Amino acid sequence: MSPARRFLALDLGTARTRSLAAGGHAIADRPSAIVRRSPGSGRTDVASPIRHGMVADPGACLRLVRMAVQDTRHYDTRPLEQVLAGVPVAASPSDRAAVRAAVADVAGCEVRLVEEPLAAAVGVGIDVLDPRPCLLLDVGAGIVEAVVIRAGVVTDAAALQLSATTGAGLAAYALESVVDMTASLRRRLPEDARPAAQARGLLVTGGGAQQELLLRRLRAALRLPVSAAPQPQHATIRGLMRLCLQPELASGLTLSTR
Repeated sequence: MSPARRFLALDLGTARTRSLAAGGHAIADRPSAIVRRSPGSGRTDVASPIRHGMVADPGACLRLVRMAVQDTRHYDTRPLEQVLAGVPVAASPSDRAAVRAAVADVAGCEVRLVEEPLAAAVGVGIDVLDPRPCLLLDVGAGIVEAVVIRAGVVTDAAALQLSATTGAGLAAYALESVVDMTASLRRRLPEDARPAAQARGLLVTGGGAQQELLLRRLRAALRLPVSAAPQPQHATIRGLMRLCLQPELASGLTLSTR
């Protein structure tokens, strides 16, 4: 990579937003909430720019992106050349356009979108170009997505939007819904793909991945190996940066251009 080039990875989450610049030594991690002050009354309120992993308040999202980009400029002030930003698989074309518009407005450069479970798989070292199916469950604060990845593409997916999470992980009702959703996804696999999926098991990423009760229920329901990724909350941001730095890998994936 040329020293003059600067790339940024950006993971806009419902609860936390993470950014990492190429050559940076640490992931910048901040709450996604934005405090706003009314110019007339002087009162403050707290806005949630991202809900269910998607843009809910465009104005607040612009401020959040601006702060996330600024977090990475403390050690590198060069202009950005490209940003890779994560989006849920469930994001609609308008949802994706909202993310792209907010990031492009702040960054002033090319913005490419990557589906977050695919980025998370890259971030934990899965060979996402392998034609054999890989099952991954990404447990975020606002949305949980179960996906099948084959040959660089998310070939099947299911999502559950969450109204709330706690520090202890998924609430009981949501936990059972996530287990049922993931088991249903596995049942939809073609017969000839099931042995490979069984051998590779299910990898769990995202901030909720270390909830032991969730892992136990998944193992019991799916009857296949289930493991939480190391530092699961950083899987997506690390995968986005890896794709920034390895364009030959990124070229083999189906990245969103919508």
